[in-house]
Amino acid sequence: MSIFDELHTSLQEAVDIKQGKAQAGRVTRHEVADVKAIRAKLHVSQAEFADAMGTSVDTIKSWETKRRNPTGLAAKVLATIQDNPSYYNELASH
Repeated sequence: MSIFDELHTSLQEAVDIKQGKAQAGRVTRHEVADVKAIRAKLHVSQAEFADAMGTSVDTIKSWETKRRNPTGLAAKVLATIQDNPSYYNELASH
């Protein structure tokens, strides 16, 4: 089977799943950290949190309003802080 045929088959499967004609073989869900709740638990301002995360206050606001989701390393750092809030102090000290 050529790569074109594999892609065509895969796309057809996706369409069938979207239209309810087939079930997905697996579903992967990623939990998005609740940035506002994390920040509230830490008792820090958006500016302090942005400084510790190395990002802008606007980015923190976007994450908190769910307009954007943290990705990549930021998502991993937030998950770590959510699981272990004391990690924030280590991060903020640098």
